Amino acid sequence: MKPTKISVSPDRRVMTLVFEHGESHSIEAELLRVRSPSAEVQGHGPDQRVLVYGKRGVGIMKIHPIGNYAIRIEFDDLHNTGIFTWDYLAELGRNRAAEWRTYEAELAAAGRSRDPVRLP
Repeated sequence: MKPTKISVSPDRRVMTLVFEHGESHSIEAELLRVRSPSAEVQGHGPDQRVLVYGKRGVGIMKIHPIGNYAIRIEFDDLHNTGIFTWDYLAELGRNRAAEWRTYEAELAAAGRSRDPVRLP
């Protein structure tokens, strides 16, 4: 299920995908970043996932096609190693609200925030 259109909002904070059968999803760059399928974020097993925090306001700099099955997203925090398959993006889009709730609960449990860390 390959999207027929991928666009990024002018502020670089939201990516919208439109799929062949009419399904469309707008996914925030922050959610894409913190749920990146990269080994850096996901680890090499379910118990190795890293909680990414402080990414409110992160933007998308560039999208690179990977064959006919995925894209690689370059974020403005310089993360660029995740390969986002069409299926992964569609699933993330369908479960967007639940993913946000889970992410915010994980942050609260760890005493972390979506806000970037500010140096004095």
